[in-house]
Amino acid sequence: MARLTENTEGSSGLSLAIRLQQDSAGAWRDLVALYGPLVKSWVHQAGFRQVEAEDIVQDVFLTVHRSIERFDPTVPGATFRGWLWRVTRNAVLQIARKKIPPARGGSTAQAHLAEIADAWTDDGAGDPPSTVRDITALLHRAMGQIEAQVEPLTWDAFVRTVLRGESTEDVARALTMSPSAVRKAKSRTLQRLRKQLGDVL
Repeated sequence: MARLTENTEGSSGLSLAIRLQQDSAGAWRDLVALYGPLVKSWVHQAGFRQVEAEDIVQDVFLTVHRSIERFDPTVPGATFRGWLWRVTRNAVLQIARKKIPPARGGSTAQAHLAEIADAWTDDGAGDPPSTVRDITALLHRAMGQIEAQVEPLTWDAFVRTVLRGESTEDVARALTMSPSAVRKAKSRTLQRLRKQLGDVL
């Protein structure tokens, strides 16, 4: 499997995946802060209670830690979020299978766990089952991380031009920046956001 480099293209969260592979400072904290709520949402969609869900989420991140080297962005259609979904799906199935005792009569719990296993045993192809709310929350968390990394003026220029739709000239006047500086702030911030969260944008 090819090791990720900054020049590798075609995947979401690629910059984060590179940092995870290189065990960069803060990468694991960023992973949990950015993707933890999404993983928890996937686990809840499988019908697990809060305590079980927290254990499964921990198992998912432990598996990510052990197997990040296997994430291969050169596979056509590969995304970090899709890979994380497969890791989560496998963890959910493993727990569900452990909880299903050999069949002796038909209990409601057995039927429920069997439904989880059936619903999650597809080949893992396609996009993860994320709601618009999940994706919006993921985007907001990524933006919060990026806001903490850039100058306040740069962030303000980005918010006003991209999120509020104000013209470059109006923002330049309001922030006493040149139009060129506003465009540069917008471009660099969008680039950071795409690196952090490419497949969601």
